[in-house]
Amino acid sequence: MQHRRVVLGVLSLFLFVAAGAALTFVFFTDINATQTAQETDTYGMNQAGVIAGDYVDGNGVQHGMLLTSLATLVPKLTTIDRADCVTSPSSTTIAFYAVNTSGVAAGWCTKADSTVIGFTWAKGQFTDVTIPGSTFVEAIGINDAGAVVGTYKDANAAQHGFLLVGSTVTTLDPPGTVSTDTAWGINNAGVITIYGIDANGAYVSFTTADQGKTYTPFHDPNEGTLGTAIHQINNHGDIIATVFDASNNRHAVLYHAGQYNDFDDPNGVGTTRGVGLNDNLVLVGRYGSGVYGGIGFQTLAKP
Repeated sequence: MQHRRVVLGVLSLFLFVAAGAALTFVFFTDINATQTAQETDTYGMNQAGVIAGDYVDGNGVQHGMLLTSLATLVPKLTTIDRADCVTSPSSTTIAFYAVNTSGVAAGWCTKADSTVIGFTWAKGQFTDVTIPGSTFVEAIGINDAGAVVGTYKDANAAQHGFLLVGSTVTTLDPPGTVSTDTAWGINNAGVITIYGIDANGAYVSFTTADQGKTYTPFHDPNEGTLGTAIHQINNHGDIIATVFDASNNRHAVLYHAGQYNDFDDPNGVGTTRGVGLNDNLVLVGRYGSGVYGGIGFQTLAKP
């Protein structure tokens, strides 16, 4: 495990208010993992403000990362690699998507034999997430009790969402999806966010509070034909997601107090992806192309 100093972009005092929104988004901050990083992806955040994600270094190699709160005097970047993951340039190798209050992170990597394995990581130790009969596992969300959600492919290459509690696996397949079912987030009450692709090629999103017995649809009213991809949920029931508008441009959306609040990073209007949040409505995501050109960001939502 390596430690590198984080290099942050200029703090912006730009305020952005979506039409009709009840919230204001302030203090947009670019996150560049190192001075030579070609891309930084910020996916999840815990209550202490620790960010989970990855970055691509100057040689084109991707690394997992955990970044301590930007509110600290000197945020610390922890670079996390795994010996049996691919480390060649231009490869999707390792990333973390969530971290709980105990510092346990959930993520996945591509191994040398091209298999994809999900895992949790804590204090330098990896624990693989194993689903019987699967050929592909991505661990994406984790709550404070250690329940893990994500996605896997079965022996027929069909993709399903999953919930793992201890050694018990529950498959999650929301209605109306035909591919890419992905459980993304889980809060401490056990509410899970999940999305898939429907027969028209659009993202369809849901929450489930009863381990997949019933599903509640999640649709930004401003979505176009590509729909809305739901991401993390906090312990107050606030949800962050990515919505595609009528022109297929991407915008972040925060669902809070019954309202959908669309917003963009001021440097990434139309290319903003909203991915992670905590109970204090500190939000993270990414803007830009995402092909060695993505830039992570953090912002704060205020009433």
